Amino acid sequence: MQSKHFIAVDEPALLTIAAKLAARVAAQAQPATLTIYLYGELGAGKTTFSRGFIQGLGHQGKVKSPTYALVESYQLPPWQLHHFDLYRLSDPEELEFMGIRDYLGDFHIILAEWPQRGAGWLPKADITITIDYADTARSMTVTALTERGRELLETL
Repeated sequence: MQSKHFIAVDEPALLTIAAKLAARVAAQAQPATLTIYLYGELGAGKTTFSRGFIQGLGHQGKVKSPTYALVESYQLPPWQLHHFDLYRLSDPEELEFMGIRDYLGDFHIILAEWPQRGAGWLPKADITITIDYADTARSMTVTALTERGRELLETL
């Protein structure tokens, strides 16, 4: 397991870190499946990070929070990106009922906020990102859990 620590002094800094990670993903010679778990308290910046990442992969429109829908999907060739917010999930098995398997496969990217609420149903994370309050800034710990995650983290 390998980790890096970042401080984002404001929202634009958080968006920049997310966009840099997206640029690393886009630069990889072989696009492949990627799963990122996002941890943090309410309002810590998980959705902001997701917005920066999704826009960093080329999405031009708004990035909606999937709080009520549970998932928002984006076609970002060659990837299909699925942004999950599992805060309102009452039982992990609900993911099976909503068709979680349809969101998995080759060239899929999963961004999962509150992944602990989907334990046992989500794919294993390549990277975990924990965002904490640090006065008015945000402290981020990015941890690589797989070889793919390590490759991305090394260049971040």
